[in-house]
Amino acid sequence: MTTAVATSTPMRVSFYLMGPTSLEQQRLWPDGALSTRCIGCSGLVPQMDGPTHRYLESSPGCWHLYGEVLAREYSDSAFRVAHRLTVDSYAVQHPGRPSAQSVQSVCIHLMSLCLVVERGLTAAYATRVMGEATRVKERFFWLTPPVSLGAVTVSDVAGPATPSQHEERVRAWAEAAWSAWAEHHATVRGWLPA
Repeated sequence: MTTAVATSTPMRVSFYLMGPTSLEQQRLWPDGALSTRCIGCSGLVPQMDGPTHRYLESSPGCWHLYGEVLAREYSDSAFRVAHRLTVDSYAVQHPGRPSAQSVQSVCIHLMSLCLVVERGLTAAYATRVMGEATRVKERFFWLTPPVSLGAVTVSDVAGPATPSQHEERVRAWAEAAWSAWAEHHATVRGWLPA
């Protein structure tokens, strides 16, 4: 026998399906879509068909949620303050497969997360460092992604929020994404300017 227990959040309704031997979670999104695990970040995202990024490996539902978050940040300057961390977090949670583009993407975005999350520097400074780093990208190499890319994903950021709630959620996402790559922190720090 299976029992369904409903809970709600501002974005979605969650149903926890309890069977005799396991506990599984299914989210029902506002448009009625069921959820699936993203092939990149493993977050619960809408199950849907659609486009994805060429080298940031994700499920269509995850790419869709990321697009919604970006649209919010681009359309309202009150949300834009979190943009640098949004882009960095999504990129490092969707490392893709080894290629010149994915190697550069992961390395550059990890550098930015280190500067902003760990060192407390500004997003503007991190962006400048990223630009300079792309000029010497041949020093970067594939970093084996961690088993878990972080407990907070884009699905935890998407949905209704005030600007301060959005900034808080993105900050938690960035901290989780940076922490997930702990095995490579020393390497990333070594790429940063003195």
